[in-house]
Amino acid sequence: MAAGNILVIGAAGQIGVELVLQLRSQFGASRVIASDVRMPSVEEVIQGGPFENLNILNDQDLLRVVEKHNIDTVYHLAAMLSATAEKQPEKAWDLNMTSLFYVLDLAKHGKIKRIFWPSSIAVFGPTTPRHNTPQLTICEPSTVYGISKLAGEQWCSYYHEKFGVDVRSIRYPGLISHKSAPGGGTTDYAVEIFHEALKHGEYACFLQADAELPMMFMEDAIRATIEITDIEASRVPIRTSYNLAGMSFTPEQIANEVRKHIPEFRMTYEPDFRQQIAASWPASIDDSAAREHWGWQANYDLKRTSEVMLQEIRKQIQSSRVTF
Repeated sequence: MAAGNILVIGAAGQIGVELVLQLRSQFGASRVIASDVRMPSVEEVIQGGPFENLNILNDQDLLRVVEKHNIDTVYHLAAMLSATAEKQPEKAWDLNMTSLFYVLDLAKHGKIKRIFWPSSIAVFGPTTPRHNTPQLTICEPSTVYGISKLAGEQWCSYYHEKFGVDVRSIRYPGLISHKSAPGGGTTDYAVEIFHEALKHGEYACFLQADAELPMMFMEDAIRATIEITDIEASRVPIRTSYNLAGMSFTPEQIANEVRKHIPEFRMTYEPDFRQQIAASWPASIDDSAAREHWGWQANYDLKRTSEVMLQEIRKQIQSSRVTF
């Protein structure tokens, strides 16, 4: 990592919370500035180091924070996710694209040195090969979120080629975390199921039982995010975005894994508009380019992920029941 400080934009989000905590653990709390337009629900993000209330759609506000804290590396995570974006398409496009241009332009003008910007499997669409989806393939997204991410990938590559901007990216699959709440994505069921299984013993899934999707435990995703941003530039030849794989499973398969720990757990299925989104996405991902170029390797499968999720959420529930 470069000698300057690190700014995380979108620090109150599902990824941002855990990324801030891990970056501060690795590089020192004072070097990592968390920022968001809203206050994070995890107190440690606010109290554990510098925090800035930042409206990413205000370029002068962004410049103020960058100059105030001598920022050289930006993790730009602010975005409106798939399910939410379908309800507010124009607002989603504005947030997802305008904010990216503001950050890219800072690097273009020498204000910052390095950018991480996340893409998503949402860049793929119904015409993409569903199984073992290649790094280079047909990308015809059918959602506002996917369209914005595909456009963002191309702009990142353009700024790298034309202006030498050092921007790196990975295409996140669905993410599973016990530390922060999901943020309005189509894969949120894979987090909700653990909470509902422990609290109520049942869950109504908004996807079909056989809707297979690529997923990843958050610890793997955070490690990948830091690894690709920290590695020497020569190891990152792809400047659109890298495919990233962890595991693939269906709602039925994760329900069966939960039943190994909670035998009485009951899953019902009530597919809504998110099922159509899920059906347009890959079932599994080929991430051989990431493994070859910068040594990516996932550590968590469905079994290990389920064990950790149930263990940690059970602790949270027990802690919330403690009275003084």
